[in-house]
Amino acid sequence: MSAEEEENAADLKIGDEFLKAKCLMNCEVALILDRRLEQLQQMSDDPTNQLSQVFEKSHQYVKRFSRYKNQDAVKQVREILSRNKLSEFELSVLGNLCPETVEEAIAMVPSLKVIAFACCV
Repeated sequence: MSAEEEENAADLKIGDEFLKAKCLMNCEVALILDRRLEQLQQMSDDPTNQLSQVFEKSHQYVKRFSRYKNQDAVKQVREILSRNKLSEFELSVLGNLCPETVEEAIAMVPSLKVIAFACCV
């Protein structure tokens, strides 16, 4: 990106790599880390074998801030949000923050103004 095209999430100027990337909601990351934790526990013969601090802290964080706990709910949320013309970034932010009104959603993700305006015209 050039200096003129400075990154700005409000306008979805977040870089081509990020726009093309698959963004995950906290609840999706929690499910992935839960599965990985189960695998590590099953493979470990040594009870003193400890997880890395980064893994543990990441797991705690996504568990704490996950709105949806079971896989079916997570899948349903992604499907519902995917019906709209949202970028991956917008979808994951909305899935994580769960705004209650359109105004609240636009305040959190200003790039949604374009979609909200298009729906109302």
